[in-house]
Amino acid sequence: MRAICLSALLAVFLAPNHQVNVREIRVISPGVVYNAGLLDLAAAFTKETGTKVTVTSSGMGRIVNDIKTVTPAPDVIFLPFELMSTLSLDGGIKPGSFTPLGRSEMGLAVPAGKPHPDISTVEKLAAALRSAKAVMRSNPAGGSMVARVIEQNVIKRPEFAGVNSPVSTRGEGGQALARGEGDMALQAICEILPYKEIELVGPLPRELAAWIDMSTAVSARSSQTDESLAFIRYITRPEATPLWKSKGLNRF
Repeated sequence: MRAICLSALLAVFLAPNHQVNVREIRVISPGVVYNAGLLDLAAAFTKETGTKVTVTSSGMGRIVNDIKTVTPAPDVIFLPFELMSTLSLDGGIKPGSFTPLGRSEMGLAVPAGKPHPDISTVEKLAAALRSAKAVMRSNPAGGSMVARVIEQNVIKRPEFAGVNSPVSTRGEGGQALARGEGDMALQAICEILPYKEIELVGPLPRELAAWIDMSTAVSARSSQTDESLAFIRYITRPEATPLWKSKGLNRF
């Protein structure tokens, strides 16, 4: 009888579906990091360490609320500096985990195969945009920080008076251009590169300060502090820099 009981217990613990001590961390990020190599690095981290990384994307207008309330709680979070600073002051991140990540710059896109205009100065960019029938962009009304930066730092500046720049009614400005709407688009570079139908002309002139500086940290709600810190160290090590850059995020 004792042998039968031992055999039954072994069968339970050795069964294929019986998982013991499976490590997992949950990551939440806005699109400017999600689309800039985060998924590739998460997969590589899992392969090297065995820790599963579940990554979700959240819009900039709701991500702070998601970080505070979503279930299961996130472990690693990505936010612009200003939002991360506010969250830190509110006790929303683990002390000492705030880590600068990189800069997501805005760029100009044209349909694939079309000429690339000179946008090396504000004046030349303005002339290029005025020559377009429609310069597509994302809708700032939805809370997109990319859309807000483009509107405030570019479209509303007096140098760009006369530019016809409608907001996309479906998705991002780059997605609209990829669908054939308009003949140029202003969008975060990391959200231009994934689409084969469009090409990046280049980043916008530095005088416009058209970028978002991103950071990462461990959420105060995380129960996986050690694994979360290990992930942050992994994605910010020098070896990861070329991947971030190739996807449109410039590491600090």
